[in-house]
Amino acid sequence: MRIAVVAGPDPGHAFPAIALCLQFQAAGDTATLLTGRQWLDTARAAGVAAVELAGLDLDVGDDDGDAGAKIHRRAARMAVLNAPVIRALAVDLVCSDVITACGGMAAELLGVPWVEVAPHPLYLPSKGLPPLGSGLAPGVGLRGRARDAVMRALTARSIRVGERDRAAARLSIGLPGPDPGPLRRLIATLPALEVPRPDWPAEAVVVGPLHFEPTDAVLTPPPGSGPLVVVAPSTATTGAAGLAEVALTALTPGRGLPAGLRVAVSRLGGADVQVPDWVVVGLGRQDELLARADVLVCGGGHGIVAKSLRHGVPLVTVPGGGDQWEIANRVVRQGSGRLIRPLTAEALTAAVAGVLADPRYRDAAAVAGAGVDRVADPVRVCHDALAATR
Repeated sequence: MRIAVVAGPDPGHAFPAIALCLQFQAAGDTATLLTGRQWLDTARAAGVAAVELAGLDLDVGDDDGDAGAKIHRRAARMAVLNAPVIRALAVDLVCSDVITACGGMAAELLGVPWVEVAPHPLYLPSKGLPPLGSGLAPGVGLRGRARDAVMRALTARSIRVGERDRAAARLSIGLPGPDPGPLRRLIATLPALEVPRPDWPAEAVVVGPLHFEPTDAVLTPPPGSGPLVVVAPSTATTGAAGLAEVALTALTPGRGLPAGLRVAVSRLGGADVQVPDWVVVGLGRQDELLARADVLVCGGGHGIVAKSLRHGVPLVTVPGGGDQWEIANRVVRQGSGRLIRPLTAEALTAAVAGVLADPRYRDAAAVAGAGVDRVADPVRVCHDALAATR
Protein backbone atom coordinates (compact mmCIF):
# COMPACT_ATOMS: atom_id res chain seq x y z
CA MET A 1 0.00 0.00 0.00
CA ARG A 2 1.20 3.52 -0.78
CA ILE A 3 0.30 6.22 1.73
CA ALA A 4 0.67 9.99 1.97
CA VAL A 5 0.80 11.27 5.55
CA VAL A 6 -0.02 14.98 5.83
CA ALA A 7 0.79 17.06 8.92
CA GLY A 8 1.68 20.66 9.68
CA PRO A 9 4.97 21.76 11.25
CA ASP A 10 3.98 21.86 14.93
CA PRO A 11 6.15 19.21 16.65
CA GLY A 12 3.10 17.80 18.43
CA HIS A 13 1.68 16.89 15.01
CA ALA A 14 4.72 16.47 12.75
CA PHE A 15 6.48 13.99 15.07
CA PRO A 16 3.47 11.65 15.38
CA ALA A 17 3.18 11.77 11.57
CA ILE A 18 6.81 10.64 11.25
CA ALA A 19 6.13 7.86 13.76
CA LEU A 20 3.13 6.72 11.72
CA CYS A 21 5.20 6.67 8.52
CA LEU A 22 7.77 4.48 10.26
CA GLN A 23 5.06 2.06 11.36
CA PHE A 24 3.74 1.80 7.81
CA GLN A 25 7.24 1.18 6.50
CA ALA A 26 7.90 -1.50 9.13
CA ALA A 27 4.80 -3.29 7.82
CA GLY A 28 6.12 -3.20 4.24
CA ASP A 29 4.11 -0.22 3.00
CA THR A 30 5.45 2.87 1.23
CA ALA A 31 4.80 6.10 3.13
CA THR A 32 5.61 9.68 2.15
CA LEU A 33 5.35 12.55 4.60
CA LEU A 34 4.14 16.03 3.64
CA THR A 35 5.07 18.52 6.36
CA GLY A 36 6.85 21.80 7.13
CA ARG A 37 10.29 22.31 5.64
CA GLN A 38 11.95 22.47 9.09
CA TRP A 39 11.30 18.75 9.64
CA LEU A 40 12.15 17.39 6.19
CA ASP A 41 15.77 16.59 7.03
CA THR A 42 14.75 15.08 10.38
CA ALA A 43 12.24 12.79 8.67
CA ARG A 44 14.68 11.80 5.95
CA ALA A 45 17.39 11.04 8.50
CA ALA A 46 14.93 8.63 10.13
CA GLY A 47 14.41 6.93 6.77
CA VAL A 48 11.10 8.56 5.84
CA ALA A 49 10.55 10.03 2.37
CA ALA A 50 9.44 13.60 2.93
CA VAL A 51 8.35 16.55 0.77
CA GLU A 52 7.36 20.06 1.75
CA LEU A 53 3.71 20.72 2.46
CA ALA A 54 2.84 23.62 0.17
CA GLY A 55 0.93 26.68 1.36
CA LEU A 56 2.04 26.86 4.99
CA ASP A 57 3.43 30.37 4.60
CA LEU A 58 0.97 33.22 5.01
CA ASP A 59 -0.36 34.59 1.74
CA VAL A 60 -1.15 38.23 1.05
CA GLY A 61 -4.35 39.11 2.88
CA ASP A 62 -4.29 36.12 5.25
CA ASP A 63 -5.64 36.93 8.71
CA ASP A 64 -4.64 34.51 11.48
CA GLY A 65 -7.04 36.33 13.77
CA ASP A 66 -9.94 35.04 11.68
CA ALA A 67 -10.45 31.43 12.79
CA GLY A 68 -12.57 30.57 9.76
CA ALA A 69 -9.89 31.84 7.39
CA LYS A 70 -7.08 30.14 9.28
CA ILE A 71 -8.69 26.73 9.73
CA HIS A 72 -10.89 26.34 6.68
CA ARG A 73 -10.15 28.72 3.83
CA ARG A 74 -6.40 28.25 4.08
CA ALA A 75 -6.94 24.48 4.24
CA ALA A 76 -8.95 24.63 1.01
CA ARG A 77 -6.20 26.64 -0.70
CA MET A 78 -3.56 24.20 0.53
CA ALA A 79 -5.63 21.26 -0.68
CA VAL A 80 -5.51 22.61 -4.22
CA LEU A 81 -1.77 23.27 -3.96
CA ASN A 82 -0.93 19.81 -2.61
CA ALA A 83 -3.32 17.68 -4.65
CA PRO A 84 -0.89 17.45 -7.61
CA VAL A 85 1.90 16.30 -5.28
CA ILE A 86 -0.29 13.59 -3.78
CA ARG A 87 -1.52 12.58 -7.24
CA ALA A 88 2.07 12.11 -8.40
CA LEU A 89 2.71 9.77 -5.47
CA ALA A 90 -0.06 7.46 -6.76
CA VAL A 91 -1.20 6.70 -3.23
CA ASP A 92 -3.91 4.32 -2.12
CA LEU A 93 -4.65 6.22 1.07
CA VAL A 94 -4.11 9.65 2.63
CA CYS A 95 -3.60 10.02 6.38
CA SER A 96 -4.36 13.61 7.32
CA ASP A 97 -3.56 15.19 10.69
CA VAL A 98 -6.65 16.43 12.49
CA ILE A 99 -5.65 20.11 12.33
CA THR A 100 -4.12 19.88 8.85
CA ALA A 101 -7.47 19.66 7.13
CA CYS A 102 -6.00 20.20 3.67
CA GLY A 103 -4.92 16.54 3.53
CA GLY A 104 -8.46 15.25 3.69
CA MET A 105 -9.72 17.86 1.23
CA ALA A 106 -6.93 17.03 -1.23
CA ALA A 107 -7.80 13.34 -0.96
CA GLU A 108 -11.42 14.13 -1.75
CA LEU A 109 -10.40 16.20 -4.78
CA LEU A 110 -8.44 13.19 -6.03
CA GLY A 111 -11.07 10.59 -5.16
CA VAL A 112 -8.66 8.85 -2.76
CA PRO A 113 -9.82 7.36 0.56
CA TRP A 114 -8.48 9.11 3.65
CA VAL A 115 -8.24 8.69 7.38
CA GLU A 116 -7.80 11.32 10.06
CA VAL A 117 -4.94 11.14 12.57
CA ALA A 118 -5.59 12.73 15.96
CA PRO A 119 -2.37 12.74 18.06
CA HIS A 120 -4.44 13.19 21.23
CA PRO A 121 -7.80 12.03 22.63
CA LEU A 122 -10.98 12.32 20.59
CA TYR A 123 -12.02 15.96 20.66
CA LEU A 124 -15.32 15.82 18.76
CA PRO A 125 -18.27 17.30 20.64
CA SER A 126 -20.38 14.80 22.58
CA LYS A 127 -23.91 14.92 23.87
CA GLY A 128 -22.67 13.34 27.10
CA LEU A 129 -19.61 15.48 27.93
CA PRO A 130 -18.91 19.09 28.86
CA PRO A 131 -17.28 21.07 26.03
CA LEU A 132 -13.66 20.33 25.26
CA GLY A 133 -11.26 22.66 27.01
CA SER A 134 -13.30 23.08 30.18
CA GLY A 135 -11.20 20.47 31.93
CA LEU A 136 -14.34 19.30 33.72
CA ALA A 137 -15.34 15.73 34.36
CA PRO A 138 -18.77 14.76 33.01
CA GLY A 139 -21.48 16.09 35.28
CA VAL A 140 -23.16 13.69 37.71
CA GLY A 141 -26.82 13.80 38.71
CA LEU A 142 -29.45 16.25 37.53
CA ARG A 143 -27.44 19.34 38.43
CA GLY A 144 -24.25 18.06 36.79
CA ARG A 145 -25.99 17.02 33.60
CA ALA A 146 -27.81 20.35 33.46
CA ARG A 147 -24.48 22.19 33.82
CA ASP A 148 -23.04 20.24 30.88
CA ALA A 149 -26.15 20.87 28.77
CA VAL A 150 -25.94 24.63 29.39
CA MET A 151 -22.24 24.68 28.51
CA ARG A 152 -22.85 22.71 25.31
CA ALA A 153 -25.58 25.16 24.33
CA LEU A 154 -23.19 28.08 24.85
CA THR A 155 -20.60 26.53 22.51
CA ALA A 156 -23.09 25.25 19.92
CA ARG A 157 -23.14 28.56 18.04
CA SER A 158 -19.37 28.52 17.55
CA ILE A 159 -19.59 24.96 16.28
CA ARG A 160 -22.27 25.95 13.77
CA VAL A 161 -20.17 28.89 12.57
CA GLY A 162 -17.23 26.56 12.05
CA GLU A 163 -19.38 24.13 10.08
CA ARG A 164 -20.59 26.97 7.83
CA ASP A 165 -17.02 28.17 7.28
CA ARG A 166 -15.91 24.65 6.40
CA ALA A 167 -18.80 24.20 3.97
CA ALA A 168 -18.05 27.51 2.23
CA ALA A 169 -14.36 26.63 1.92
CA ARG A 170 -15.19 23.24 0.45
CA LEU A 171 -17.59 24.71 -2.07
CA SER A 172 -14.92 27.20 -3.16
CA ILE A 173 -12.71 24.37 -4.46
CA GLY A 174 -15.43 22.29 -6.02
CA LEU A 175 -16.20 19.90 -3.17
CA PRO A 176 -19.72 19.33 -1.80
CA GLY A 177 -20.52 21.62 1.12
CA PRO A 178 -21.33 18.86 3.64
CA ASP A 179 -18.15 17.24 4.94
CA PRO A 180 -18.46 13.44 4.72
CA GLY A 181 -15.62 12.96 7.17
CA PRO A 182 -12.82 10.39 7.10
CA LEU A 183 -12.96 6.67 6.53
CA ARG A 184 -11.45 6.16 10.00
CA ARG A 185 -10.20 8.34 12.83
CA LEU A 186 -6.96 7.11 14.37
CA ILE A 187 -7.08 8.32 17.99
CA ALA A 188 -3.42 8.21 19.03
CA THR A 189 -3.72 8.25 22.80
CA LEU A 190 -3.78 5.98 25.83
CA PRO A 191 -7.15 4.67 27.01
CA ALA A 192 -6.49 6.30 30.40
CA LEU A 193 -6.58 9.74 28.76
CA GLU A 194 -9.92 9.13 27.06
CA VAL A 195 -13.29 9.94 28.59
CA PRO A 196 -16.19 7.50 28.08
CA ARG A 197 -18.93 9.00 25.95
CA PRO A 198 -22.36 7.68 24.91
CA ASP A 199 -21.82 8.63 21.25
CA TRP A 200 -18.37 7.28 20.41
CA PRO A 201 -18.14 7.44 16.58
CA ALA A 202 -18.05 4.07 14.85
CA GLU A 203 -15.11 5.18 12.70
CA ALA A 204 -12.91 6.24 15.64
CA VAL A 205 -10.30 3.74 16.86
CA VAL A 206 -7.83 4.21 19.73
CA VAL A 207 -4.42 3.20 18.38
CA GLY A 208 -2.05 4.35 21.12
CA PRO A 209 0.38 7.27 21.16
CA LEU A 210 2.59 7.87 18.11
CA HIS A 211 5.99 8.81 19.52
CA PHE A 212 9.09 9.86 17.60
CA GLU A 213 12.42 11.05 18.98
CA PRO A 214 13.86 13.82 16.75
CA THR A 215 17.43 13.12 17.87
CA ASP A 216 19.74 10.23 18.65
CA ALA A 217 21.61 12.32 21.23
CA VAL A 218 21.38 11.22 24.85
CA LEU A 219 21.19 13.84 27.58
CA THR A 220 23.06 12.31 30.52
CA PRO A 221 21.47 13.20 33.88
CA PRO A 222 23.63 14.79 36.57
CA PRO A 223 25.58 12.24 38.62
CA GLY A 224 24.18 10.94 41.87
CA SER A 225 21.47 8.67 43.22
CA GLY A 226 18.90 11.27 44.24
CA PRO A 227 15.50 11.60 42.54
CA LEU A 228 15.62 12.75 38.92
CA VAL A 229 13.14 15.45 37.86
CA VAL A 230 12.81 15.89 34.09
CA VAL A 231 11.54 19.29 32.95
CA ALA A 232 10.12 19.47 29.42
CA PRO A 233 8.91 22.97 28.46
CA SER A 234 6.04 23.03 25.98
CA THR A 235 6.85 23.08 22.25
CA ALA A 236 3.44 24.64 21.53
CA THR A 237 3.11 28.38 20.94
CA THR A 238 0.29 28.37 23.50
CA GLY A 239 2.40 26.72 26.21
CA ALA A 240 3.09 28.38 29.55
CA ALA A 241 6.12 30.66 29.32
CA GLY A 242 9.13 30.51 31.61
CA LEU A 243 8.69 26.95 32.87
CA ALA A 244 12.38 26.03 32.66
CA GLU A 245 13.48 29.22 34.39
CA VAL A 246 10.98 28.88 37.24
CA ALA A 247 11.84 25.20 37.62
CA LEU A 248 15.51 25.99 38.19
CA THR A 249 14.48 28.20 41.11
CA ALA A 250 11.77 25.90 42.44
CA LEU A 251 13.99 22.81 42.43
CA THR A 252 16.98 24.39 44.12
CA PRO A 253 18.45 22.28 46.98
CA GLY A 254 17.29 23.34 50.42
CA ARG A 255 13.65 24.09 49.52
CA GLY A 256 12.24 21.06 51.33
CA LEU A 257 12.90 18.63 48.47
CA PRO A 258 14.63 15.25 48.85
CA ALA A 259 18.38 15.38 49.29
CA GLY A 260 20.44 14.91 46.17
CA LEU A 261 17.65 15.97 43.79
CA ARG A 262 18.81 16.14 40.16
CA VAL A 263 17.21 18.03 37.27
CA ALA A 264 17.35 17.46 33.51
CA VAL A 265 15.75 20.10 31.26
CA SER A 266 14.90 18.58 27.89
CA ARG A 267 14.16 21.03 25.10
CA LEU A 268 14.45 21.26 21.34
CA GLY A 269 16.58 24.41 21.51
CA GLY A 270 19.43 22.72 23.36
CA ALA A 271 21.51 24.36 26.09
CA ASP A 272 22.17 28.11 26.11
CA VAL A 273 22.33 28.89 29.83
CA GLN A 274 24.82 28.33 32.63
CA VAL A 275 23.47 25.83 35.17
CA PRO A 276 24.71 24.35 38.46
CA ASP A 277 26.17 20.86 38.61
CA TRP A 278 22.87 19.29 39.71
CA VAL A 279 21.19 20.39 36.46
CA VAL A 280 21.70 19.51 32.78
CA VAL A 281 19.99 21.33 29.92
CA GLY A 282 19.89 20.25 26.30
CA LEU A 283 18.39 18.26 23.47
CA GLY A 284 18.26 14.53 24.07
CA ARG A 285 16.04 11.51 23.67
CA GLN A 286 13.15 11.94 26.06
CA ASP A 287 12.51 8.21 26.20
CA GLU A 288 16.01 7.71 27.60
CA LEU A 289 15.45 10.37 30.25
CA LEU A 290 12.02 9.12 31.24
CA ALA A 291 13.36 5.60 31.69
CA ARG A 292 15.34 7.04 34.65
CA ALA A 293 12.97 9.77 35.83
CA ASP A 294 11.05 9.96 39.10
CA VAL A 295 8.75 12.80 38.03
CA LEU A 296 8.16 14.87 34.89
CA VAL A 297 7.36 18.59 34.95
CA CYS A 298 5.77 19.65 31.64
CA GLY A 299 3.22 21.92 30.05
CA GLY A 300 0.52 19.29 29.64
CA GLY A 301 0.78 18.72 25.90
CA HIS A 302 -0.55 15.32 24.96
CA GLY A 303 2.65 14.00 23.39
CA ILE A 304 4.92 14.39 26.41
CA VAL A 305 2.17 13.43 28.86
CA ALA A 306 1.48 10.17 27.03
CA LYS A 307 5.22 9.48 26.74
CA SER A 308 5.62 9.95 30.49
CA LEU A 309 2.73 7.64 31.27
CA ARG A 310 4.09 5.01 28.89
CA HIS A 311 7.17 4.95 31.14
CA GLY A 312 5.10 4.91 34.33
CA VAL A 313 6.41 8.33 35.38
CA PRO A 314 4.06 10.63 37.36
CA LEU A 315 3.70 14.27 36.39
CA VAL A 316 3.40 17.85 37.51
CA THR A 317 1.68 19.75 34.70
CA VAL A 318 1.76 23.50 34.12
CA PRO A 319 -0.84 23.89 31.37
CA GLY A 320 -0.91 26.76 28.91
CA GLY A 321 -3.53 27.22 26.19
CA GLY A 322 -4.93 24.91 23.55
CA ASP A 323 -5.84 21.50 24.88
CA GLN A 324 -3.26 21.50 27.68
CA TRP A 325 -5.80 22.44 30.36
CA GLU A 326 -8.00 19.54 29.26
CA ILE A 327 -5.15 17.02 29.28
CA ALA A 328 -3.76 18.24 32.61
CA ASN A 329 -7.13 17.84 34.31
CA ARG A 330 -7.53 14.34 32.90
CA VAL A 331 -4.13 13.46 34.39
CA VAL A 332 -5.26 14.75 37.79
CA ARG A 333 -8.53 12.81 37.65
CA GLN A 334 -6.70 9.64 36.62
CA GLY A 335 -4.44 10.07 39.64
CA SER A 336 -1.04 10.19 37.95
CA GLY A 337 -0.13 13.80 38.63
CA ARG A 338 -0.76 17.28 39.96
CA LEU A 339 -1.64 20.51 38.17
CA ILE A 340 -0.30 24.03 38.78
CA ARG A 341 -1.94 27.26 37.65
CA PRO A 342 -0.67 29.91 37.96
CA LEU A 343 2.99 28.92 37.84
CA THR A 344 5.05 30.03 40.82
CA ALA A 345 8.25 28.62 42.26
CA GLU A 346 6.53 27.89 45.57
CA ALA A 347 3.69 25.97 43.93
CA LEU A 348 6.09 23.99 41.75
CA THR A 349 8.29 23.05 44.71
CA ALA A 350 5.29 21.83 46.69
CA ALA A 351 3.84 19.87 43.77
CA VAL A 352 7.10 18.08 42.94
CA ALA A 353 7.71 17.27 46.61
CA GLY A 354 4.18 15.94 46.95
CA VAL A 355 4.41 13.68 43.91
CA LEU A 356 7.80 12.32 44.97
CA ALA A 357 6.53 11.59 48.48
CA ASP A 358 3.35 9.72 47.48
CA PRO A 359 3.80 6.38 45.63
CA ARG A 360 0.16 6.43 44.53
CA TYR A 361 1.04 8.86 41.74
CA ARG A 362 3.61 6.46 40.28
CA ASP A 363 1.22 3.52 40.69
CA ALA A 364 -1.48 5.38 38.74
CA ALA A 365 1.00 6.33 36.02
CA ALA A 366 2.01 2.68 35.68
CA VAL A 367 -1.63 1.65 35.31
CA ALA A 368 -2.15 4.30 32.61
CA GLY A 369 0.93 3.21 30.71
CA ALA A 370 -0.12 -0.43 30.77
CA GLY A 371 -3.23 0.54 28.81
CA VAL A 372 -1.16 0.58 25.62
CA ASP A 373 -1.69 -3.19 25.51
CA ARG A 374 -5.38 -2.59 24.78
CA VAL A 375 -5.07 -0.39 21.69
CA ALA A 376 -5.39 -1.28 18.01
CA ASP A 377 -2.58 -1.35 15.44
CA PRO A 378 -2.97 1.81 13.28
CA VAL A 379 -1.49 0.10 10.21
CA ARG A 380 -3.94 -2.80 10.49
CA VAL A 381 -6.83 -0.37 11.01
CA CYS A 382 -5.89 1.43 7.77
CA HIS A 383 -5.45 -1.78 5.80
CA ASP A 384 -8.79 -3.15 6.96
CA ALA A 385 -10.59 0.13 6.28
CA LEU A 386 -9.19 0.34 2.78
CA ALA A 387 -10.05 -3.30 2.07
CA ALA A 388 -13.64 -2.63 3.11
CA THR A 389 -13.97 0.01 0.37
CA ARG A 390 -13.01 -2.41 -2.42
